[in-house]
Amino acid sequence: MRRWITIMLPLVVLAAAVYMRVESPVIVHELRLKVFDAYQSIKPRAFKPDETPSRIVDIDEESLRRFGQWPWPRPVLAELTQKLTNAGAALIVFDVVFAEPDRTSPARLMQDWKRIADPASLDKIRTVSASLPDHDDVFAKTLSKTAAILGFVMFDEENDKRPAKTFGMAMLGDNATEFVPTFSGAAVNLPVLSANALGEASFNSVPDSDNIVRRVPLFVGLGGQIYPTLVAETLRIAQGANTFRIKSSGASGEQSFGEKTGVTAISIGDFEVPTDNQAAIWLYDTGHQPGRYIPVWKVMEGEVGPNELEGRVIFIGTSAEGLRDIRSSPLSTAIPGVELHVQALEQIFSGELLTRPDWADGVEVLGMIVLGLIIYFGVRWKRVGATATAILGGAAAAAAIYASWYMFDTQGLLLDPIYPMFAGFAVYLVTTIQSYMQTESEKKQIRGAFSQYMSPDMVAKLADNPSLLKLGGEMRDMTLLFCDVRGFTTISEQFNAEELTAFINKFLTPMTDIIMERNGTIDKYMGDCIMAFWNAPLDDKSHADHGVESAMAMMARLKPLNEEIKAEAEAEGRKFIPLAIGIGLNTGVVCVGNMGSDQRFDYSVLGDDVNLAARLEGQSKTYGVDIVIGANTLAQLTDKATLELDLIQVKGKTEPVRIHCVAGDKDLLESEKFLRLRETHNKMLAAYVGQRWDEAFELLDQGRKDMVDVIDLTVLYELYDERLTDFKANPPGEDWDGVFIATSK
Repeated sequence: MRRWITIMLPLVVLAAAVYMRVESPVIVHELRLKVFDAYQSIKPRAFKPDETPSRIVDIDEESLRRFGQWPWPRPVLAELTQKLTNAGAALIVFDVVFAEPDRTSPARLMQDWKRIADPASLDKIRTVSASLPDHDDVFAKTLSKTAAILGFVMFDEENDKRPAKTFGMAMLGDNATEFVPTFSGAAVNLPVLSANALGEASFNSVPDSDNIVRRVPLFVGLGGQIYPTLVAETLRIAQGANTFRIKSSGASGEQSFGEKTGVTAISIGDFEVPTDNQAAIWLYDTGHQPGRYIPVWKVMEGEVGPNELEGRVIFIGTSAEGLRDIRSSPLSTAIPGVELHVQALEQIFSGELLTRPDWADGVEVLGMIVLGLIIYFGVRWKRVGATATAILGGAAAAAAIYASWYMFDTQGLLLDPIYPMFAGFAVYLVTTIQSYMQTESEKKQIRGAFSQYMSPDMVAKLADNPSLLKLGGEMRDMTLLFCDVRGFTTISEQFNAEELTAFINKFLTPMTDIIMERNGTIDKYMGDCIMAFWNAPLDDKSHADHGVESAMAMMARLKPLNEEIKAEAEAEGRKFIPLAIGIGLNTGVVCVGNMGSDQRFDYSVLGDDVNLAARLEGQSKTYGVDIVIGANTLAQLTDKATLELDLIQVKGKTEPVRIHCVAGDKDLLESEKFLRLRETHNKMLAAYVGQRWDEAFELLDQGRKDMVDVIDLTVLYELYDERLTDFKANPPGEDWDGVFIATSK
């Protein structure tokens, strides 16, 4: 059963990937679109201002400042239209809908004057206004004398508004109304304006799910009818054509195999434009180009050169933020919506079109299957292996990307290479994980064989690299810790062997957890003693800090542990003897590695600094402190409160070492109480070494006062009291250097 799962699971993953690609959920669709955006970023369409057939006359912020807030009075628009016509504009296209009568017309203003004028003045105003023309009529009259297209907008809220213009429409194949973007209602132009314009068209854009406009529709649907957009209507009127021809699936020459796949092309005059199945063209973006724009105020004030307007199609739109006609395109996060129509028109005139042919989906799915099978059989074929398969898959992926880019670069074709790559990667990942799990099963045998007597970290290293399974070591700077239970013999007398084992385990377990949580490695347990080290087998740059922090945490853990032991002792009716421990730490360069014989070895440490760490643990009892550290450990510590204990020559060594105790963490280090104690303590040690016995006695008494609520140094100060008394009576001599020679471990 397991063998069949191993064989079939990668193929199931590949089948799932193919299904997702065919269904094309939003995430897959957006991924494909991002690839096409990236191609356009690398090679945008070139903007050629001298060759483009159009310009945008922009209702910009400065024009609004000069002519007032929008909407402007229709006579202003009539003047603008007339000036453009006089300048030789071939066609004027309004990316604006005039759905309401001009509120500044005299008849409209009379409604406001009735509220504020007295009857006599109102009669005079009425007489004057009756002689003035309606502003919409003024604009309509101007439109009748020029070539102009008005825009209207569609939306999803249902109403009975419909554009007044009718269009000649020839549909070849399936009815295009089934495929184009469809809306429920519209805002249309005033009849008087619509009747005097050459054409009328929708200026709707249809963004993708990420709100980026990548396709510009040529037709949209409303109430079962199809209407052209500004691009299509501009193209028709500019050529003097009468009819649109929409070619869809089912038309002569279209191989749709009986499926209604959508629109394929639009014919307008001399142009046949390939489209997607919704009658839209892919936007081949140039990015925002200021050279397309001429501010309205420059036209109105005659500051535009004749070559900018003469013979061109002029789109009137707005870049003003307040008028909310801002869109996102593949190369621009914010451009005026009118620019989308202009760019689409430029593409059609220049022939620089992007297309995604009907066969694109099939090619991509086939490529996905082929790549997935290559990777599947490559990983499973032991002679090839995962690495060689990854290289082969990478080469295939690179070839797919290159082919996709080449088709975009030379043919304007949009083919997605990324999703097949992701599908191939998924197959590779599943297959490789299966291979990894098989390898891990083999490694488990090694772990099982050695985990009983080697450190877990070393077992892991051996499993990853069996060549390490040999005798030898390396020199490393490490921190060593020894911990021992005080008065263990007295404690052990209460238990039999089995009970003592359980008691020791109760102590060793939490202490071991503390050490391992701070990157430590347990070297060995010696009855009630723990030996641990840091910076091997794994690197630890903060090994001194981690060692001392472990020691502090072990001391802190004693209190709740003793409470548990006390409760057990009371429940069992025996005497409670609290656990007390001493800890010694030292840092130095030691040899670490596999120590032992060819028959059996362990991962451990050897060296003089290891022995010193063991000696320092013993001195914790002598000096009456919990944690004793050597000078090398102190040198690598950060933010710990420490006090010097002594300059001591431990048993078995000939060179003296300066030892210290750990009082607390950073908070204590920065406290006023500790700083006062440390100053007094250091002065006492200096007076002691300098043989100023009376001064040392005074400082010793002061130190006893300063140590309250900081650290208990009672034993230490009693020791120095004895030494001072002895040395005062029997001075050590002028050559004495302050070294104390220890006689016990």
